[in-house]
Parts: sequence; C-alpha cells; structure tokens
Amino acid sequence: MSEFDNVTAPPPPTAGEAPQDQRTMSLLAHLLGIVTGPIGALIIWLVSKDDASKGFVVDQSKEALNFQITVFIAIVISWILAFVLIGLLLMPLVGIANLVLCIIAGIKANNGESYRYPFALRLIK
Repeated sequence: MSEFDNVTAPPPPTAGEAPQDQRTMSLLAHLLGIVTGPIGALIIWLVSKDDASKGFVVDQSKEALNFQITVFIAIVISWILAFVLIGLLLMPLVGIANLVLCIIAGIKANNGESYRYPFALRLIK
C-alpha cells in the first residue's frame, strides 16, 4: 500500500437520511463558496461544529471550507504567476473549476449524499 492510496478521504458513513434543514445548510455551505470564498463555509462550520445532531452539516461545511482554502491558495499562486503570464491562463481555469465543482457538490449535498472534492487540501480535520 503506497502513501497515495488514501489521498482522498472517503465520506463518513451516514446513519440514515440527513434531514432537509441539514441538506439545505450543506447546500449553502458549498454554493456560498462561489461568492464569498471560504468565509461562508467557515461561518456555517463554526455555527454547527459543536452540535452533535448536525453531523452532515459539519462534514459538508468542513469539506467546502477545505476546498475554498485550496481555491484561495490557487488564486494567490495564479496572481503571482501572472507576472510571467501563465497566471493569466490559470486564474480563469481555477474560477471555472470552482464554479463547476461547487455546483456539483451543492446538488449532491441537497440530495443527502456526502461529497468529496477531487482535489482539496484537507487542512481542517
């Protein structure tokens, strides 16, 4: 078993269907990333993290927060690389990937499925 076998952590098992209010909050955590970056997911995670009954919201808002931090780092690197012109190509690609993956994650979360972004630094555990 190599160190790359467990790059993306599997979603935690759910103990049944997530209630509609938790699915809606998870949807918001993912979609707010398009507009607010990591701030929206951070607020939802901070509000929900101490409530044991909101496990689905905590998991999905943490996933959205980790992804938005990754996107923020990618945008900063692209901005720095814009001085050698490659960043001008990377910034739109990062923005489009953020938009598409946040929409996919929001739809999955609204259906009650745990979603893991294909590439995200898992800084918040």
